[in-house]
Amino acid sequence: MAAGIAIVVAGHGRHYLVEDAQGRRHLGHPRGKKSEAVVGDRVRFEVTGDASAVIEAIEPRRNLLFRQDAWKTKAFAANLDRLLVWLAVDPSFGESQLARALIAAESAGIATTVVLNKTDLAGHAEQAARLGPYRAMGYEVVELSLKTRRDAAQERLAPLLKGATTLVLGPSGAGKSSLINALLPDAGAQVGEISRALNSGRHTTTSSQWYWLDREHGSALIDSPGFQSFGLQHVEPASLVACMPDLRAHAGDCRFYNCTHRREPGCAVVSAVQQGAISESRWRIYRELLGEHDATRDEGPRRA
Repeated sequence: MAAGIAIVVAGHGRHYLVEDAQGRRHLGHPRGKKSEAVVGDRVRFEVTGDASAVIEAIEPRRNLLFRQDAWKTKAFAANLDRLLVWLAVDPSFGESQLARALIAAESAGIATTVVLNKTDLAGHAEQAARLGPYRAMGYEVVELSLKTRRDAAQERLAPLLKGATTLVLGPSGAGKSSLINALLPDAGAQVGEISRALNSGRHTTTSSQWYWLDREHGSALIDSPGFQSFGLQHVEPASLVACMPDLRAHAGDCRFYNCTHRREPGCAVVSAVQQGAISESRWRIYRELLGEHDATRDEGPRRA
């Protein structure tokens, strides 16, 4: 029976679609009861006599992007080179969700690019200005309108995606499907193939999916489902500042080594907020995250 290493390209429950080194795809199931593989994982597998595959083990991951609240953990994808945070002028994006995605990526060591789509709409200048602090922190921000210039995806984004595994993350309605269709004319066929293989119907609305942009050069795009919340319980309070470049730039100047940057005297972060070097919204998000950790600690661990 054939065996080897494969990439997980889709998953639904305990059913996975894995692709081997020759590009052949197999319907895989984990050995045992646990189902822990995610899209982007490299797994050791063995093809069984009925043409399906048994997933024997998950190879060590370079990274894993996930969110975690007090009840559950939800993984997006593994072994990423880049995160593409996909926003739009309309619907207006939530800065808290943006900040949380960036913190999760920083914690996992994943490079991030922020894209603002629908720049042809009224309100573009206002929404672009909201991203000003992120540009100042060093994040790459790309502005475009796929509705008026579909070739902008190839022109502005394809160079970033070349030779990399990229996860696209963003709210519903921001135009992620337009990006997928602009880069991959056969995307609909791939969705149908995966849904038939997993027998999951609308599976693509609830889990991530792998698309090859250029298999020969290792360029892949992973589309992810929308989400309503983005918990960061896995990022310890002491590590939050290290994952927020604007706060990190000032935290080393605080009077106390264990400063929480909320109200302590001599806090360089609070001083930077007062002087406008750190935006009020960013400091509010930081304190919001600390409050969530405090609530979890007071209530005790809770799991679904």
